Amino acid sequence: MTKIPDASFQGTRGAFSELAAWNLLSESAVLQPCLRLRDVFESVQNGEVQCGVIPMKNTLATIIRGSFDLWIEYPDLYIVGETVVHIEHAIIGTPGTNLEQVRRIFSHPVALAQCERFFLTHPEIQPLPEWDTAGSVAKVIRENLLDAAAIAGARTADIYQGEVLAEKIQDDPDNFTRFRLISKTPHASEIKGLAKTTIMIDLENKSRQIYDSIKPFSERDINIAEIENRQLKGQPFTYRFYLDLESTHEQSQALAEGLEELRQQNRKFRILGTYPAYQAGTMEEK
Repeated sequence: MTKIPDASFQGTRGAFSELAAWNLLSESAVLQPCLRLRDVFESVQNGEVQCGVIPMKNTLATIIRGSFDLWIEYPDLYIVGETVVHIEHAIIGTPGTNLEQVRRIFSHPVALAQCERFFLTHPEIQPLPEWDTAGSVAKVIRENLLDAAAIAGARTADIYQGEVLAEKIQDDPDNFTRFRLISKTPHASEIKGLAKTTIMIDLENKSRQIYDSIKPFSERDINIAEIENRQLKGQPFTYRFYLDLESTHEQSQALAEGLEELRQQNRKFRILGTYPAYQAGTMEEK
C-alpha cells in the first residue's frame, strides 16, 4: 500500500512553505504541493495527507487572511505545531537576463507587499500577483520570459535553473513568517516546555466584550501572546478574534479554568489546538 504524504503545503518546490514543512517534520518528509490554501485544508480534511502546513502571519505584511478565514469552514482540524521561517526575497530571471530588461515581476501578493520599497525605486517594473513565489519562478523560466522575472527565495534559482538578478530585496531584514502545522488529530503527547493554545472567539462591538473575554486569562497570569481579529462577513459589527495563549505545564489547570470561565460567559468560541510553542533557537533554519 502506498504511504500517504506526510504533509501538504501551498505552492511548488522551493516555496517558503516547503521550508517550513521541513522545519516542522524533517527534510525526508514526503510533501504534496497544492495550488491554493484551501487545497491544503481540503487535503488534510479528506485524509489525502497526514497534516498540512499553512502560513499564518508575517512580520511585514501582517496576517495571512486566507489562513484565518478558512478555519471556520474546517471545524474538524487542529493546530498541532508551529515554526517561524526567515524570509529573504530575491529576483529570479531567465539565464542571460539582467535587471535592466525586466518590466514585469510575478509573485505571491504577500511577497510583492513585502518588497514595496523595491517597486517604489523601480517604477518602470510592474508587480503582478500569482498564486505562489516558487511557481512564479517556474513560470518565468518555463515560458522563457526575457522581460519578466519573479520574486522568491534565492534557492529557487537552482531548482528551476534560473538566475539571481538581485538578492535580499525585502523592505525589512527582520522579515519572518509564522507557519502552523494542522491535523485531523489534536496534539496528543504531553508538552514539556512552553505550550500555546489558540482559540477563536466571535464578539460583537459592545462595551466590555473584549475585556471580559481576556480577563479569565490575565487574572490567572496566562500570557496572551497575540490577538488578531477579522470582521465577519454578513454580520456587521461582529468580529472574530484569534487569541494565542501561552502556558507552562504547571499552568495547565489555570488555563482550563480560564477556558471554562469563558464558556460560562456563553461566548461562542472554539479551541483550534494546544501545541508546543515555537521558541527561537529550538529549530535550525535549513
